[in-house]
Amino acid sequence: MAENRASRNGTGYTEGVPCWVDAQLSDVAAGKRFYGELFGWDFEDAYDSTVWARLDGDRVAALARKPDGRLPSVWTVYFATPDAWALGRRILGAGGQVVVPPVRIGADLGTAALVTDPEGAVFALWQAGGHEGFGRRHEPGTFAWVQLYARDTEGANDFYGELFQDALFGAHAKPDFGRSAVSEVFSEMMPPHFVVHFRVADCEEILGTVNRLGGRVQVPPFETSYGKVAVVTDDQGASFAVLERRTEPGKH
Repeated sequence: MAENRASRNGTGYTEGVPCWVDAQLSDVAAGKRFYGELFGWDFEDAYDSTVWARLDGDRVAALARKPDGRLPSVWTVYFATPDAWALGRRILGAGGQVVVPPVRIGADLGTAALVTDPEGAVFALWQAGGHEGFGRRHEPGTFAWVQLYARDTEGANDFYGELFQDALFGAHAKPDFGRSAVSEVFSEMMPPHFVVHFRVADCEEILGTVNRLGGRVQVPPFETSYGKVAVVTDDQGASFAVLERRTEPGKH
């Protein structure tokens, strides 16, 4: 059975569940100012140039300095795995690529790898050590969803369905990961990519704050099966989405 949520008893995440996100930025201090005001995060030093972003004391994301200024400023989603090396081999066998082989992070925090699917969409793997992943999620100011925008959605469903069978289709799965066509939201020229979504109380209201902080609205609000979404960039060009969840019947 798949347990598709953060565990507070040390059992971690099912393989294929989004368990962490980080932003690679040119200026981490500027990132702290932007996201601190936008989402109410505070920060603590983690390792190297990386800082943990916290909400009410719990780790919710990380900000890191790009190792090369020529690289894009991006948010990256990490999918949980008990064995990053084995999953990397499966990805290669299914037509994906391993961009950065598994490497141990910090003082036994875990092992990370950077990979792509067959269309080139970049994502990461996380084999937990001392850091399991999100301390909280699905609340305003925390991770809520990740959407893959692909050219071949049927191929993407086959690739990820085989890779993360239990997390996506297990008996108790509650996936935080969707797939749709690039052209549904972006220009057809946009390459396949993942968009990390953070939950907000009011999508329209948060866009005003994004603009005031020097970010911009990349895609105005639109309705999806999982709520109202807008895609934005921060003041360094890293794209992400804000998600206003619909209130479920009988819930407030």
